[in-house]
Amino acid sequence: MAEQNQDKHLGMDRPIGRRDFLNGVAIAAGSSLAGGFLPGLEWIAEGAEQFAQDKPDYYPPTLTGMRGSHDGSFEAAHSERDGNFWKHAGSPIETGETYDLVVVGGGISGLAAAYFHRKQNPSARVLILDNHDDFGGHAKRNEFHVNGRMLLANGGTVSIESPFPYSAEARGLLTELGIEPAKFEEKYDDSKVYKGLKSAYFFDKETFGTDRLVVGGPAQYGRQGGVSWPDFLAKTPLSEVAQKDIIRLQEAKVDYLPGLSSDEKKDKLSRISYKDFLLKLVKVDPGVIPFYQTRTHGLFGVGIDGVAALDCWGLRFPGFQGMNLAPGPYRRMGFTALGEATPEKEAYHFHFPDGNASIPRALVRALIPDAATGHTAEDIVTARFDYSKLDRSTSPVRIRLSSIAVRIRHAGDPTSAKEVEISYAREKKVYNVRTNGTVLACWNMMIPYLCPELPDTQKEALKYGAKVPLVYSVVAVKNWKAFEKLGIQRVSCPGMYHTGVGLDQAVNIGDYKCSQTPEEPILLRMTRTPCMPGLSERDQHKVGRGELLTTSFETFERNIRDQLSRVLSAGGFDPARDIDAITVNRWPHGYAYEYNPLWDPDWPEDHRPCDIARRRFGRIAIANSDAAAAAYTDQAIDQGYRAVRELA
Repeated sequence: MAEQNQDKHLGMDRPIGRRDFLNGVAIAAGSSLAGGFLPGLEWIAEGAEQFAQDKPDYYPPTLTGMRGSHDGSFEAAHSERDGNFWKHAGSPIETGETYDLVVVGGGISGLAAAYFHRKQNPSARVLILDNHDDFGGHAKRNEFHVNGRMLLANGGTVSIESPFPYSAEARGLLTELGIEPAKFEEKYDDSKVYKGLKSAYFFDKETFGTDRLVVGGPAQYGRQGGVSWPDFLAKTPLSEVAQKDIIRLQEAKVDYLPGLSSDEKKDKLSRISYKDFLLKLVKVDPGVIPFYQTRTHGLFGVGIDGVAALDCWGLRFPGFQGMNLAPGPYRRMGFTALGEATPEKEAYHFHFPDGNASIPRALVRALIPDAATGHTAEDIVTARFDYSKLDRSTSPVRIRLSSIAVRIRHAGDPTSAKEVEISYAREKKVYNVRTNGTVLACWNMMIPYLCPELPDTQKEALKYGAKVPLVYSVVAVKNWKAFEKLGIQRVSCPGMYHTGVGLDQAVNIGDYKCSQTPEEPILLRMTRTPCMPGLSERDQHKVGRGELLTTSFETFERNIRDQLSRVLSAGGFDPARDIDAITVNRWPHGYAYEYNPLWDPDWPEDHRPCDIARRRFGRIAIANSDAAAAAYTDQAIDQGYRAVRELA
């Protein structure tokens, strides 16, 4: 009874937006594929409207509930992985379609590959297959409508910024699409919207012994401002010993590896975790660890027990200020720290209101102009897309959603074959298309199951990376008065289900207007990275993936409501009254795996798993950020470009 009363208090019985269906039926492809095949080629007739994306009012960005890797987007692939798919699928339907290029994967890398191919071959016919009900891959758009106002958030990848210098090809593509991040940041800076609001920490009773919100954090990472560490820590429930050790860690200039050169220190720091650095070298009290444990979640998907101390130096974590480490990269640094330790990279932090979703939207509009309104990078944010025009037989470029590739093989000997046959599952049936060449811009670990003819060494390399599981939860609320009353913009919650919550970044661009006053509706952003401290990074990702695939939306919703209630209740927030809709962007296969010097060998140049995995095989080329082992937009574009060039 107490649990039922608590659920009612949280608003679990309230009819918020859970719009998981369009046209009265689930829009994702099912996993049952037996029987009932459509005859002949009638299904491709113009206007037949046999498939969900061809029906009126199909617009997946507005769906709420469980998104990201939504139900229906992966079951057939899992069945293929487990060796069960073809036992029930029957013979594929021959569509009779032949293309110059088929791209498997409609994310940024796949769409960029199609763009580059069409640029080189303007008359080419291209088909893009994607397993999700929307294009964009991890660049997912969440679109809410609250009290007649459109609110946008990223459901996946958010930042155009990269620790790497953009290549001429990647920068050129964005320029051709009209996207100039540094200029946009200057032109559309709306930071004044939240003027006066501060960051905060929430210490939860399960981790720190009591629930306590501490407003106003100390200055960190070289930034000015904020309260002093002693003043901040005095307000926390941390023990006196832990507080003293944090002050020492943050402020003392101590060389914890005296007598060693900079490179020798870097080598040692690459071989111990940041947690061990704190406990064994800095010798902090164990009570310090929970305060820092989840600080690496956002970039690595694991806590400080699974990230090298050297990477954390590159990210400007405390403890290294007296160690005299030379600026610049080191061979055993991870990609993320490599960039943070290299000061020459371009500095900007602009992102579209829907994150990187505006990039695939711009690419799709360039590939299929009739599918969307507008023509500038500013109006792509509010452009309306007509999904029924994505897969028309009269278009030289076609995008086929909810279409899960299940088999890819050469039509004959791979060394001499002229075509590749691709089988895909869609709405409980299997179809075949043929192509002169294909770019697999899908997840690396799935490719060995799709292409059994690949060399065994390449299959093993493709399986090596364990993509980072993560969750971006977006909550539409009727106003942000509680944040205004508490004087906060974002809250770090190191011990809670979601490790952070905050107001969505304020961006006005084109006709899109963000929330300007606390009385207006707004989106809250919450992040979660499931992992299992103590295991290797790859094993932690596997555990987290299993958790995400077995956690219901109801569980997410209850945790979201409980967390917001506890963090914001002092500001008058009522989860039962103030929440309008919830979208949980679940990504069991999230970021591309970036090699970790704690767990991965120091491979020679060009012998990393990603180098072996992305080798062209006959008329099959491989793209996606997995092919670079780097989860950044520019890397995804570069891999699409490379794959197209290899086929040429």
